[in-house]
Amino acid sequence: MTISTNTLVTDTPYNPFINRETSVLAFNRRVLYMALNPNYPLLERLRYLCISSSNLDEFFEIRYASLVELTKDPDARTKPDGMRPKDAIELVNASAHQLVDAQYQALQQVILPELEQAGVRFLRRDRWTDNIRAWVADFFAAELQPLLTPLGLDPAHPFPRLLNKSLNFIVSLEGKDAFGRMSELAVVQVPRALPRIIQLPESVSGGAHDFIFLSSAIHANVHTLFPGVSIKGCFQFRVTRNSNLFVDEEEVDDLLTALQGELSSRKYGNAVRLEVADNCPDEIAHYLLQRFRLPENALFKVNGPVNLHRLSAVPDMVARADLLFPPYTPSTPSLLEDTQLDGQKGHFFDILKTQDILLHHPFESFAPVIHFIRQAAADEQVLAIRMTLYRTGTNSAIVEALEQAAKRGKEVTAVIELRARFDEDNNIQQATRLQEAGAHVVYGVVGYKTHAKMISVLRKEATGLHYYTHLGTGNYHAGTARVYTDFGLLTSALDIGRDVNRIFQQLTSFASETELEALWQAPHSLYNNLKAAIAREAANAQAGKPARIIAKMNGLQQREIIEGLYAASQAGVQIDLIVRGMCSLRPGVPGLSDNIRVTSVLGRFLEHHRIFYFQNDDQPQLWLASADWMSRNLLSRVETCFPIRDPALFARIYEEGLNNYLKDTTAWQLDANGDYHQRNSDGESFSAQQVLVEKYHKG
Repeated sequence: MTISTNTLVTDTPYNPFINRETSVLAFNRRVLYMALNPNYPLLERLRYLCISSSNLDEFFEIRYASLVELTKDPDARTKPDGMRPKDAIELVNASAHQLVDAQYQALQQVILPELEQAGVRFLRRDRWTDNIRAWVADFFAAELQPLLTPLGLDPAHPFPRLLNKSLNFIVSLEGKDAFGRMSELAVVQVPRALPRIIQLPESVSGGAHDFIFLSSAIHANVHTLFPGVSIKGCFQFRVTRNSNLFVDEEEVDDLLTALQGELSSRKYGNAVRLEVADNCPDEIAHYLLQRFRLPENALFKVNGPVNLHRLSAVPDMVARADLLFPPYTPSTPSLLEDTQLDGQKGHFFDILKTQDILLHHPFESFAPVIHFIRQAAADEQVLAIRMTLYRTGTNSAIVEALEQAAKRGKEVTAVIELRARFDEDNNIQQATRLQEAGAHVVYGVVGYKTHAKMISVLRKEATGLHYYTHLGTGNYHAGTARVYTDFGLLTSALDIGRDVNRIFQQLTSFASETELEALWQAPHSLYNNLKAAIAREAANAQAGKPARIIAKMNGLQQREIIEGLYAASQAGVQIDLIVRGMCSLRPGVPGLSDNIRVTSVLGRFLEHHRIFYFQNDDQPQLWLASADWMSRNLLSRVETCFPIRDPALFARIYEEGLNNYLKDTTAWQLDANGDYHQRNSDGESFSAQQVLVEKYHKG
């Protein structure tokens, strides 16, 4: 299997940089390929199809929309490849259309037929029996029709303002209405509260897991919305809008209030994509394009529901264990198993005085992180808790613990990133909740997203004030911790504790930049230290010393970092990059990147670690970070990168997080042409994630 980025090649044999947007689309193709992999359970394959679709939605809402904005500047160029935005849009559109066609082929030709063989049926209208047809008509009349508002289009009824990604139908009519007006077109908007998948009673359809699409129910009964008028056609459509938020942080007095106002406008941003049913006549499709002021290449005709992501509800509705991944129960490190970490016995603090604790999620439980916060909130000797919150989810146990700590009179500081994309509303609610409890809540630094994952606990003990710290590569979100691969470090190291405290001072006050003892921090030292570490490996290779770089991350795009890696490759450094998603570096180009290999691993869990290894003349360094090697992470965000110094933890991270993935036979390899090829195992297959599941599963 080969997946191309469809990247333009300029007048040199290779443009040294792969276009970022096409690389993102190539990642979504790899996700889609998982939906076609017969080695995965069938309902999980359906989930991958849905993920590919929702990823593409976000791509158009954010990345594609940003490209459209860039076209307003004639001098703008994409980074790092230097394309004109107009050219990039043409390239992206061609690739996106191919991806959408592949998604619907996967649905119609593979997933749905195989689901039917397994006893899960999606019944088209031409397969409805009289019983089904009658039941759907009754259901429509009782549950759907009262919530649908058909809007005729004429000078007194202008084209309605439609929500971003909402399901709508355009209906072609013929005849006169109750007022004698000629009817031609109407729009039916479907409320988001209505289910897009409807399960049929077994007594009606004869099957235990029979479904119809909401669109089918509306198509079959749309005539009841227009009594006395003939229906010539009914076609579903959906418009995707620009969902970037535009808040001039330097011009607002209260970021929270400004964001609240901007969130409502996100639903009605400028249109960037139009999806219609593939049987929609050209004249109606072009009419819709005109209404949304979209060019021809923004039109996507699809063979199925216009929002595949809504099919993600099906696995829970079917509840067939034989079609899902086997249940997995994460383990807890043995040194924590016998301690009552939620109570007053077996203090975390006593353990951390003697050793660091490493947690590898989701293979190991996220519960110890929650227990750490709860114990800090309950401990009378704890004076202060400081924490960054980027994504927490609703009903967060961590936010509840911080709330309780504040009510008990502890000094609680929460740095909440209100601009965490698509989590803004939830973060506003958490900020308000903590403020009402008496916590100090700040929103970071104007112009810089706070993406670092840090907890600092200050505890008064007999020997003085002690720092207990948690640093992680992922968010403090109990839900995503069950599906994202991340490392978290709990430590009482004094230099790390002091560094984290200094960073919190920068975030909450107007403290100047200070040199840190142990950590690398963006936007200050991380970028320069990474470049220096890469250059050091190059110098070591040129001097005949051992030189090696292995780095794992979610995305790689920063131009100067890539150029440094190219220089290191030419110096003879062997470089392995494990990059889950987009990658602008082009490996394997003779004379440029001969010694660089790029691997992408996808599986049951979402790869999310950031791990950086430098051989350093056989005095190796290993770092964990919250940051990818993207310009936004290194230059426009507050991020942390922390060293692993304990030899046992060093060896464990190297093996589990790096070497394990380099051996993965299911991985994808990026070549010099910008194409991804799935590895072929000549011997026994090896899955990095499965190895960790077997190692840590609490059976």
